[in-house]
Amino acid sequence: MKLLLVGNEIIYVLEFCQKLQTSASGRKDREHQKTAMHTVATIAYDAVNPFELAVATEIFGFERPELGVPWYRFLVCGVEPRPIRTSIGIFLTTPYDLSHLAEADTVIVPSSRPGVVPVPDALLDTLRDAYERGARIISFCTGAFLLAAAGLLDGRRVTTHWAWAAELAACYPTVQVDPRVLYIDDGQILTSAGTAAAIDLSLYVVRQDYGAEIAAAVARRMVVPLHRDGGQAQYIETPLSILDEDEPFGATLAWMATHLDENLTIEQMAARAMMSPRTFARRFRATLGTTPYQWLLQQRIVMAQRLLETTDEPIERIAGRCGFSSAATLRLHFQRLLHISPQPYRHAFHREKVEVSYV
Repeated sequence: MKLLLVGNEIIYVLEFCQKLQTSASGRKDREHQKTAMHTVATIAYDAVNPFELAVATEIFGFERPELGVPWYRFLVCGVEPRPIRTSIGIFLTTPYDLSHLAEADTVIVPSSRPGVVPVPDALLDTLRDAYERGARIISFCTGAFLLAAAGLLDGRRVTTHWAWAAELAACYPTVQVDPRVLYIDDGQILTSAGTAAAIDLSLYVVRQDYGAEIAAAVARRMVVPLHRDGGQAQYIETPLSILDEDEPFGATLAWMATHLDENLTIEQMAARAMMSPRTFARRFRATLGTTPYQWLLQQRIVMAQRLLETTDEPIERIAGRCGFSSAATLRLHFQRLLHISPQPYRHAFHREKVEVSYV
């Protein structure tokens, strides 16, 4: 793969690297023809995310003789014969095109920003052909939009980056979009959430193909966590959703948000809104799409996240400040909604630890 950048000296170095890569690719093709190993093909198309291309290359593309197993044959297949412009303006070329996807046992579709460039019909047809012949299809992040456009996600449960989940669901109503998880294995088709979740899904695939020990060795080499389960929640940035006081329930919600530490009853909330409890519950759901209890629970969990990130207070005290009767109750709801317990969440996202890690 050749990157074309401004500057004669840089171009010369990259062209030299391209010669080495082409030579290595030819050697690997001959070796893998003898061993009939699994071929992974990643698609490069205009506005593709270079990070996710790099993830696929790092995990599936580098030979790993230290592992003692024949590794994957890896191809980067360009949609066009011309240089492909990535989302950050870097150009790349590759000796492989869409016709080489016919050789792939696994096809990876990295992300791009949906709607930036038209998706070629030839790419959609190639994805359909790969699926029909039984290839394993993987999308990273918004690569799911391409699979949906090809009709491969109809009726399936999939995921994508949480920021694009609503749009994916709106554009393709027959697709079951779950924005809460890191990745989903739905048999022949696997989808991941955004950015780093591509690493998690790729390591999961290695674990399926080679076992936990080999996958752990690859993770250690990459200096990433050995395993994050696909059911673990995406860390969605969820602000406390307070409506304007002029909006329906705005004043009541503002009051509820400042009393999260109290055991609020439906009667108290209804009285604040000057409604009967039954009318309040019905209109609340019609306006906000959820029940008063679920709204309170979501805000309490968001508050707990903030306190875990920014304070060293014990879990018991955080539970009380957020309106939970005990630390056990906080753990129960935290695990159920975020698929992770409070202590590991704090370990991963405490602001002081994050800042120290970058010093």
